This record gives sequence, structure tokens and C-alpha cells, in this order.
Amino acid sequence: MTSAAVTIFHNPACGTSRNTLAAIRQSGVEPTVVEYLKTGWTRPQLESLLATMGQTPRDIMRVRGTPAEDLGLTDPAATDDAILDAMVAHPILVERPIVRTAKGVALCRPSERVFDLLDQVPAEFVKEDGERVTPGH
Repeated sequence: MTSAAVTIFHNPACGTSRNTLAAIRQSGVEPTVVEYLKTGWTRPQLESLLATMGQTPRDIMRVRGTPAEDLGLTDPAATDDAILDAMVAHPILVERPIVRTAKGVALCRPSERVFDLLDQVPAEFVKEDGERVTPGH
């Protein structure tokens, strides 16, 4: 698998995102790393990821540590359009990490969800907190 075949939308300040990136690398792949807080999002990019995931903007909206409540996005009446516009304006509103491979796209929370998207997985993976994960068991 080439590195272009795996993309992680990554926040290096997030432990789950760091664990997911480490798991991808341990599987033998050097992914394309997109630090979305620096690059931002485009609406077509988010719409494409969501369509592949079969999710709505609300499904990938991060509330904790974001302006989601202040912007009224946690209100059930907030529309997908309003949430997408806010995600483009405030990239922190997108939950992380999102991984795209030839097998699909997923929000990898918990980080071991990434193993469903990879062709090869390690026999064991140790998270940065010491938790041991045995993929497929």
C-alpha cells in the first residue's frame, strides 16, 4: 500500500489521534498526514468524507473544547448546512482523527477502529498509555 492510499486528518495534540497515527505506521504504512487545524477544511472535502462514511455533520462534530454550543450547533434544530459552514470556519469542530483508505473512511475513536481500514495490522499494538490492543481478537 502506498502512503497516498492512507490519509489521516490529524491533531497532534490529541492522544487518540497520536495513537491512530502510530497504529497506521506500525502496520507498515507511512500515511499522508493532514493537520487539519493548520490546513482547515473545505466544504466539498467534508461532504465527500461524510458521504463515504455514511454520516452526517452532527455525527463528526466535536463539542468539548469547541465553540459548538456558543454557535448554537448543539441545538437539535441546527441544520447540516449550518454545521458544515461552522466546521469550515472553525476546524476544531470536526472530531478527530478521521482516516481515509481504499477500504473506506472512519472516525477512529477509539483508535483501534483504524485496523478495520488497513490491509495489514500488527499482531499487537501498544497505545501511549500502555494499553495493549490485539487487533481482530
